[in-house]
Amino acid sequence: MSGEVLSQTEIDALLSAITKGEMDADELKREESVKRIKVYDFKRALRFSKDQIRSLTRIHENFARLLTTYFSAQLRTYVQINVTSTDQLPYEEFIRSIPKMTILNVFEVPPLDGRILMEVNPKIAYSMLDRVLGGRGDSVNKIESLTEIETKIMSNLFERAFENLREAWSNITDIEPVLSEFEVNPQFLQMVPPNETVVVVSFSIMIGEIGGMINICIPHVVLEPIIPKLSVHYWMQTSKKEREPVELQMLENRVHKANLPIIAELGPTEISVSDFLNLHIGDVIELKHPTDKPLILSVGEVPKFLGQAGKVNKRMAVQILENYRGGGVEDES
Repeated sequence: MSGEVLSQTEIDALLSAITKGEMDADELKREESVKRIKVYDFKRALRFSKDQIRSLTRIHENFARLLTTYFSAQLRTYVQINVTSTDQLPYEEFIRSIPKMTILNVFEVPPLDGRILMEVNPKIAYSMLDRVLGGRGDSVNKIESLTEIETKIMSNLFERAFENLREAWSNITDIEPVLSEFEVNPQFLQMVPPNETVVVVSFSIMIGEIGGMINICIPHVVLEPIIPKLSVHYWMQTSKKEREPVELQMLENRVHKANLPIIAELGPTEISVSDFLNLHIGDVIELKHPTDKPLILSVGEVPKFLGQAGKVNKRMAVQILENYRGGGVEDES
């Protein structure tokens, strides 16, 4: 029998037909014994399993959420992006399916071989351009007469948008997307042979009241090294517990690189507005801080340490003596 799953209603109807004699059980057995021929189109070679396509869909659903956040911030308006389909088809068929004149961004993704294509419908691209330039997001179509400024603004916008793919693919592999080409005519773009299998992920996007499509074309040569990582078995092996130490390490590294302002307060004082206005070079201001007492060092405006002023290599410096304890704040760290 075929691999299709029958509903309970269909099963009941089949049993009823056999009971009433409308269908012969022996004939069904003979049909089962006959070899079934399945049509296969060699021009449309399927190199990815359904399991792998589902994994790619999950990855790019995360990418869609990242793009939604990015474009909403850049365009300062409501943006909604969703994955509508993930298909594998010949590269030539994909090129024929997109408009004759459209926005094409070609990215290299080292260390992977090959290039990835991001196709943006002109209506969406011009709406984004209008928002970036301070407009209401109106869409016009003059793609054949793009100015150098418009080309530069669009390419910068989509180049920064595609950087989110690094985070979306982080559980599979580390990539460094780089914009290598900006084109408007698909006929001038030949990334892979016409019969090469590509995965096309289609996104629906709404910018205010303007809607359109964004397509990402990923050739087989790009995904070939990471195909084993697209299986459910790999995703189950890479459990959350195994990923947590890596995520914590990344978070810790970013915290360590954060800059903190440290202020050594030499001492406060008070002067009248009149004295302040009459200050000149060479005047001396008396501070209300004894010279024999340590200075207070504040980190982010919070008192943390006591220190002693001095010099290191002819530059002013402060030596930390102990933790600051005072004013109701006690920090042992």
